[in-house]
Amino acid sequence: MPVGFESDEVWQARNRGFQMGVVQPDGIVVHLTGQVAWTSDEEILGIGDVEVQTRQIFDNISGLLEKVGGTLADIVSITTYFTDRAQLPLIQKVRTEFLMNENAPVSTSVMVEGLGHKDFLVELTPIAVIPKERFIHP
Repeated sequence: MPVGFESDEVWQARNRGFQMGVVQPDGIVVHLTGQVAWTSDEEILGIGDVEVQTRQIFDNISGLLEKVGGTLADIVSITTYFTDRAQLPLIQKVRTEFLMNENAPVSTSVMVEGLGHKDFLVELTPIAVIPKERFIHP
């Protein structure tokens, strides 16, 4: 399990669903490609609804991590790409539902002009560390 930390010398992440720093635990590092709101049939779920898209993305991430013995709790870092600053609080709200634990990951959010399809509103790129005893080689 990653161990998060903060410092009194910098601003605090208090209850925002991320940590200021994470000490990477022993295990197998898994990098996932940026995930978008595609279903398994490559249909976009939640066109125009960033909350629905963000939930679909977390479902995709969870499914990928399960294939190698991981869970969302194994995520140590996540980068969020989004297209509309007004939607960031909604993305963060959903993210905290999935990642709010005592050792939430570090997080970077980047506003972009567009993503791979005009209907994508958000894309998440996680890095996870899965304990060796749980890791399932693909």
